[in-house]
Amino acid sequence: MEALKISMTGLDVEWQRLQVIAQNLANINSTRNELGEVYRPQRLLSGPDVTFSTLLQGDKAAQKATGVRVMGVENTPNGVRVAFEPNHPHADENGMVQYPNVDHAAEMTQMIKASRVYEANLTAISIAQQMYNRALDMGRG
Repeated sequence: MEALKISMTGLDVEWQRLQVIAQNLANINSTRNELGEVYRPQRLLSGPDVTFSTLLQGDKAAQKATGVRVMGVENTPNGVRVAFEPNHPHADENGMVQYPNVDHAAEMTQMIKASRVYEANLTAISIAQQMYNRALDMGRG
C-alpha cells in the first residue's frame, strides 16, 4: 500500500502545481488584483517528504519513502513588466502600466511537464493495483 500512498502524494503536488500555473496564465494580462496590486507570477516548490538529515539517521522506520509534498509557493523573480500605454486606466503619470511578467511559453512547458508527472503517478497507481490484485488471485489458489 506504500506505493499507492507515495503516488497519491505525487498526484496531489502536481495538481497543486497545475493550479498555480493556471492562475499565472489567467492573470497574464491583469494589471491589478483584488487588493489593487500587480499580480506576481508564482512557482510551487516541492520536494521529498523526508529531509536529507532524516535519511542519514540510522532509524530504518524514518528512512521509508513517504512521497513528496508542497514546500511552498513563492513569487518568481522579475515578476513585473512595464508597458507604455498612456490611455490605460491604470497608467501612472508617465503612461506606464505594470503587468505580471508571465512567460506564456514557459508556463505551457511547465504545464506539460506537470501533466506528464501526473500521468506517470496515475500509471504507477494502476500498476500497483494490478500487482495487489494479482497477489490476491495467487493467494486464492
